[in-house]
Amino acid sequence: MNGSIDWIAFLAAMAVVELTPGPNMGWLTAVSAQKGRRVGFTAVLGITLGLSVQLIAAAAGFSTFVAGNEVVYQTLRWGGVAFMLYLAWTAFAETGDSSPGHEAQAEGFRRGFIANLLNPKALVFYIAVVGQFATSESWPVWAQILVLGSLHILLSVLVHAGLVLLGAQLGEQIERWRRLLAVRLAFAGALVAIAAWIAFSTR
Repeated sequence: MNGSIDWIAFLAAMAVVELTPGPNMGWLTAVSAQKGRRVGFTAVLGITLGLSVQLIAAAAGFSTFVAGNEVVYQTLRWGGVAFMLYLAWTAFAETGDSSPGHEAQAEGFRRGFIANLLNPKALVFYIAVVGQFATSESWPVWAQILVLGSLHILLSVLVHAGLVLLGAQLGEQIERWRRLLAVRLAFAGALVAIAAWIAFSTR
């Protein structure tokens, strides 16, 4: 790519996006605090894969189809909200009786992947925001979106990994209180708030 792409502006914009509180940030911190860093990192892997699928779909032009099809967009939108509410219920039902193992890791991966796959805002983001920086005349737009989007995903991995470490540290401090109703309600309440945030921001 030639110098027509404003790399400083792009990296600054992506940093602001990733550091702004959102569904992945709140959920990752909560799941890492509740189940530990190993489960948190597998959740990061799931989130990354989900975002990668969204990026490929955006580069292929699928976001245009979603943006122009109200039924598909609303299905993805409310599917993401419903999934977060499901996570809120499971967080409330978690009593801490069993320690995180391979099953919990697989669950973290699955939840991270599905939550981002059902987020239409992520799909539109790669066209509406990342696509604005695809200004090079020597590369096709789809290739620029893939490269720029990949940089965004790399930055998101770094931010998410930091959240896992932070959440796991907090989790060690509250391990003995995990079975308390107030703690489970706090985790569930945070996820309900994230569901409301998704519904509001994607309307």
